[in-house]
Amino acid sequence: MKRIGLLVLLFIPLIAFSQELRCNVSVNSQRIQGTNRILFQNMQTAIYEFMNNTTWTNHVYSFDERIECSIMLNITEQIGSDEFKGTIQVQSRRPVFNTSYNTTMLNFQDNNLHFRFREYEKIEFSESTHLNNLSSILAFYAYVIIGLDYDSFSLLGGTEYFQKAERIVSNAQNAVERGWKAYEGNRKNRYWLIENLLNPKYKPLREAIYKYHRLGLDVMSEKTAEGRAEIAESLVLLQRVYREKPDPYLFALQLFFDAKSDELVNIFSESFPTEKARVVNILTEIDNANASKYKKIIEQQNN
Repeated sequence: MKRIGLLVLLFIPLIAFSQELRCNVSVNSQRIQGTNRILFQNMQTAIYEFMNNTTWTNHVYSFDERIECSIMLNITEQIGSDEFKGTIQVQSRRPVFNTSYNTTMLNFQDNNLHFRFREYEKIEFSESTHLNNLSSILAFYAYVIIGLDYDSFSLLGGTEYFQKAERIVSNAQNAVERGWKAYEGNRKNRYWLIENLLNPKYKPLREAIYKYHRLGLDVMSEKTAEGRAEIAESLVLLQRVYREKPDPYLFALQLFFDAKSDELVNIFSESFPTEKARVVNILTEIDNANASKYKKIIEQQNN
């Protein structure tokens, strides 16, 4: 009994500090020559602790309920001793009910990574002001990850967290670093990501996220045909967004397909011919860049 108690005490720090995210963090600094590698190890540790130990919501998460995600910083340039540039790759996953399968929710590379970091520095964040670019970027993606997860479990359930991400963007409008403003070349930055997710014209996309995951994937282990039919109907909602074209890049729509294109092929390859034909027609229209991939759905029918 005492041994059990000791084990519990030993693990309390891990449990107490574990919050909503189970975030794997990596920092790649291979392109930076002749620098202090310990600095980048400390940077990775600081980011890991920030993402995993910060309380992002008012909800209580058990250890197994945390959202699986990963962040990879690719440092391509060091300016002085504490200023860095590069890219950040953000991914998140969600478990599918009654299976061991995890579906990808987000897979995005942000090319506007520019921040300052001092060795052994703790990353600080405030919801009310832009303290520094690194903490704002990390918090922004934490809220986007949480918002997408909540949208997949309840209809428009992630709104509160998307609004928190929007507040971070608003606070950063005077920042000198890129990625926060409406007019910075193309529309594939943090400003437009959260604008799309909260834009009423993209509401069918968020409805599709719920239908695709909660009514589709989550029931397929017991009712395969019914769940697959709901996923097919979610594509009709995406088709509505595509035809309305709320922005010239269809940024948020493309993010969906960056995460789901391979999964869609796997889901519908086992479908019946009429559903396959319908789905391939929709997918070819709204995600033509992956048309050759979607043709595999039909080809599977002929094998």
